Amino acid sequence: MQLSKTEEQLMQYLWKRKKAFLKDLLDDFPEPKPATTTVATLLKRIKDKGFIDYKLFGKSREYYPIIKKTDYFSNHVNGLIKNFFNDSASQFASFFTKETNLTTQELEELKKVIDTQIKNQEK
Repeated sequence: MQLSKTEEQLMQYLWKRKKAFLKDLLDDFPEPKPATTTVATLLKRIKDKGFIDYKLFGKSREYYPIIKKTDYFSNHVNGLIKNFFNDSASQFASFFTKETNLTTQELEELKKVIDTQIKNQEK
């Protein structure tokens, strides 16, 4: 399941904090801050989608992520590769390296990452 841009922004704050009350998350937003009811609605929608849960402390809810940021991002990238690059990681890599104006140094670093991953998979 996908998150909207505003839900994703809220999730970024929650992933960073690891657990938080609504007032803490509200503090993370830049000015002008959204209404408390808006953030509460976003938290309910994110919970209904299965990304977060909460513990009750009296009448207050302490929210925490259920889905790891890396898992969400991995699913996002895999969906992108499947939907826009015919499920071809090499087509994605080709597009990424050509269209993002990477420096030679960044390409060299990327090559090292790929070489290391190849070595690890060969073990």
